[in-house]
Amino acid sequence: MKLRLDLLEAVTAQDILEEVLASNHRYKPEPNFSKTGVGSLSSASTEERANEVARSSDLIRKLRERLKAREKRNKSKSTHSVKA
Repeated sequence: MKLRLDLLEAVTAQDILEEVLASNHRYKPEPNFSKTGVGSLSSASTEERANEVARSSDLIRKLRERLKAREKRNKSKSTHSVKA
């Protein structure tokens, strides 16, 4: 996933959960996981990488839309408060 700090304020817990679940199948716990708490992440296939890029692009689009909607709401609230 690309790191976009400008969109960070629009990220929700649901967005994070979806990304975790999408890559969770690659996680392999070590044999002594219960003792060490350590595991590893297996390599991703070309198809998985392509899916990751598509999910990242989709998430960026959603976050931009959320920010635009938030800006519109804030503008309308500030306009109403000025009139009052």
